[in-house]
Amino acid sequence: MGLQEVMRQDMEIVSAVRLALADRIGQERFDLWFGADTRLTVGGDEVIVAVADQFSADWVRNHFRADIEAVGTDLLVQSPAVKFLVDPTLKQSSRSSADHRTETAKKVGSPTARVPSSDPAGNRHVAKRRYAQFDQYVVSEENQLAYTSSEMVVRRLGEVTPLYLHGPHGVGKTHLLESIWTAVRAGTSRPRMVYLSSEQFTSYFLQALHGSGLPSFRRKYRDLDLLIIDDVHFFSGKRATIIELLHTVDAVLREGGQLVFSADRAPGELSTLGPELTGRMSGGLVCRMESPDQQARYRIAEEMTRRCEIAMPQSVLHYLAANFNGDARLIRGAINQLKAMSEATGQPISTDLAETTLAEMIGSENQAVGLRDIEQAVCEVLGLDKKSLRSARKTKSTSHPRMLAMWLARKYTRAALTEIGQFFGRRSHSTVISAQKNVQRWIHNDTPMVTLERTWLPKDAIKQIESYLKTKCG
Repeated sequence: MGLQEVMRQDMEIVSAVRLALADRIGQERFDLWFGADTRLTVGGDEVIVAVADQFSADWVRNHFRADIEAVGTDLLVQSPAVKFLVDPTLKQSSRSSADHRTETAKKVGSPTARVPSSDPAGNRHVAKRRYAQFDQYVVSEENQLAYTSSEMVVRRLGEVTPLYLHGPHGVGKTHLLESIWTAVRAGTSRPRMVYLSSEQFTSYFLQALHGSGLPSFRRKYRDLDLLIIDDVHFFSGKRATIIELLHTVDAVLREGGQLVFSADRAPGELSTLGPELTGRMSGGLVCRMESPDQQARYRIAEEMTRRCEIAMPQSVLHYLAANFNGDARLIRGAINQLKAMSEATGQPISTDLAETTLAEMIGSENQAVGLRDIEQAVCEVLGLDKKSLRSARKTKSTSHPRMLAMWLARKYTRAALTEIGQFFGRRSHSTVISAQKNVQRWIHNDTPMVTLERTWLPKDAIKQIESYLKTKCG
């Protein structure tokens, strides 16, 4: 690790400590006692507080030592020692600031610390962040199992473990993970629990590894009732971290703890994590999450505007649902843009304003591969009539290409299962799932695929269709 990287990490750690401390004791008191004329540094297992005069050093030591120790224990790999130094070179921002400190010290006794905010991940943004809740999640048919399973985990912690949620970005995986965290934390019991992204787990492990803090790291992350890790696909290729995570998973399972993971793929598709770890992840409950259909996207937009207290006509909600496929974050971004434009121009939010304001976003979204692109590519490459994939015909020469088209639609578009089924001849979402499984089996077994003109090996057909898509849509 280079010097610049080390310095950057140190700055991030200090920033995280300052933010968490401000949240714990209150911003006003933090600005008063830990402002520009106070320097916080973190080195090894120490937090060093340097102030300009002895009076400030004594006051901070007597009234804030416990808060600093608590924040350090939460954020650092091992519990830190807190040291206080007087550095006369630190200039107070103004004489009035020093006088204000003295007067404040005379008027108040030992301050009562605020209850710290939720800090599952120990990152520097957490002091400002509110974690999602179950009642804010819009349940669709595609994600009912994942939602119900997440609620079940809260009620019966440790009974079904691990819970593994996977699916494309923007379908609500992190929302459900945060909802589990929020609900368990709000319960009457006080379980030992940690919520991390995979990137954070990797970073903290490497810090412990290079700083000789592995015993403390392992105590913190193995002796838990609930461990939540988001985006576990990030671990791919990180051999040392994968081994450590495997031992962590085994330790939590051995003690009856609950594990919750999320990823963009099923465990079996994460071969770079190794069979031992993916086997553990598959051993509980695996739930695939799908992109919301148009009706669900409407309800997502409606819920987001309600929470933001924005007056949004139904016509605009329908416009958002129709033009933003798959990723709920895009809908949120569109709502924020509309709100900003409405406030800037003084115009009420309307469909006309939405069309003007969101034209660029929608244009960018529509550059992605769509269902019509899939249909055209399959028909062109396999020599089919353009209407055949939507027809009711069930002959192999039609049904095989149709199943392949559905498989490609699942791979390349953000369309929901119901939308894919509706597009290819008003078929049910279960038909799309069946088609996907059939094509996967063909690929695995090199099963020939029948069309009107010839018989194809699935891999050859897919290669040519993907090449066509790249030419037309790339």
